[in-house]
Amino acid sequence: MSYTDAAGIRLRTLITRSLTAIVMVIATPDQSLACACGCGIFDVSTSSMLPTHEGGMVFVEYDFMNQDHNWQHFSGSPSANNDDKDIKTHFFTVGAQYLFNRSWGVQASVPYWQRHFTTTDENTGDVVSFDHGSLGDVRLKAIYSGFSADMSSGITFGTKLPTGNYTQTGFDRDTSIGTGSTDLLLGAYHIGKLAGSWNWFANGELDQPVLIKNGYRPGSEINAVTGVYYQGVSIGDVRISPVAQITGSYRLHDSGLQANRANSGYERLLLSPGLEIDTGLYKLYGDVGVPVLQHVRGNQLTSNVFFKLNISRSF
Repeated sequence: MSYTDAAGIRLRTLITRSLTAIVMVIATPDQSLACACGCGIFDVSTSSMLPTHEGGMVFVEYDFMNQDHNWQHFSGSPSANNDDKDIKTHFFTVGAQYLFNRSWGVQASVPYWQRHFTTTDENTGDVVSFDHGSLGDVRLKAIYSGFSADMSSGITFGTKLPTGNYTQTGFDRDTSIGTGSTDLLLGAYHIGKLAGSWNWFANGELDQPVLIKNGYRPGSEINAVTGVYYQGVSIGDVRISPVAQITGSYRLHDSGLQANRANSGYERLLLSPGLEIDTGLYKLYGDVGVPVLQHVRGNQLTSNVFFKLNISRSF
């Protein structure tokens, strides 16, 4: 057996085990216990960020979410049923991605969050607010895109580091900017051709906490997006691509002494229409996500709309 054949067998074994791990996480929701924030939805790349060529890319992204609606099971619930009243977050992320060749690459993203949190003081019963800005949890990932010559399929694997603050006064562990955990990240993506100028894509990622701090384990989470985009509109050298996509999240309960297990964990499905403007070196991408299905355990704050704006430059 040649070295190349042996390497191929090892890679296929890795992929099989990885996919098996994802299936096991989905199928055993009560064995690993999720943050009420729901911010992982922004960490799954849409079509504009998937690697399609050798070389590098730097990007800046802004996301926004205002969780001001109390939700229970499949519908809204009176605000009085939840001590927390509002979680408003501005997410700023800078990152870079580099493909050394047509098979291997790396990606790093560094987030900064600005969060406004309104809750009920457990001692006085008064409604109080706290504001906090901090570095978030840094993500480092490797990319393998060598399954085909056109780089249309790939897997990602890496870690989320506990760099975000989780001890800020006024914030609970499930509303803090950082989780305090070191997580395993495992993902897969594919880009495919449809008829004419239509293409489709799918991308998903598992976030599995491995090492935790101070009695709080955020729940395992899977975020995934699939959609279609049209590349038949051009103005000079500028290509405009409308995007129609569906984004889903599945999160398990939190666990640990500092967790609020009864009010954590959810499933969510969003419709997220978007638009990409590509000039060759630069890409501008934005989308708006609207929930069409939400199911939460206990009482949790949810958002009626999600915003994303990404600007990237290739080199």
